[in-house]
Amino acid sequence: MNTTTDNKALVQRIHAELDKGNGQLFIDSLADDARWTLEGTTPWSRTYAGKAAIREELIKPLFAQFAGPYVSHTERIIAEDDRVVVLFSGDVPTKAGKRYNNRYCYIYRLEGGKVKELTEYFDTALVQEALEAPPASAPHAHAG
Repeated sequence: MNTTTDNKALVQRIHAELDKGNGQLFIDSLADDARWTLEGTTPWSRTYAGKAAIREELIKPLFAQFAGPYVSHTERIIAEDDRVVVLFSGDVPTKAGKRYNNRYCYIYRLEGGKVKELTEYFDTALVQEALEAPPASAPHAHAG
């Protein structure tokens, strides 16, 4: 059984690596059946179901738009039971010459030392302005 302390420690390690521009621990910590929901009504906003969908339909097309490494800055991590909340920001230029400097609130739900659910709140207007829509994919559940 994972405790609040274990869950918070894992997310702290994940975000310490993200703050260095290294997303590997984040990917490795996703359960195979993880679900990542991006709130709002942007073209990116929906629930990505499964580690493979998260990698291929969200992370890969998103990072393909970046002109350099995406490095975040973690501001606060709060944990209770199986939930860990992270406030952070990030900044990267896009290949289209725009600045993508978003602020986020991630709500993780962990189970067995893995990320089972992630809900992301972010500046949706900035996403509309700075990013191109993702490529069309298979039918999916829409968030929002």
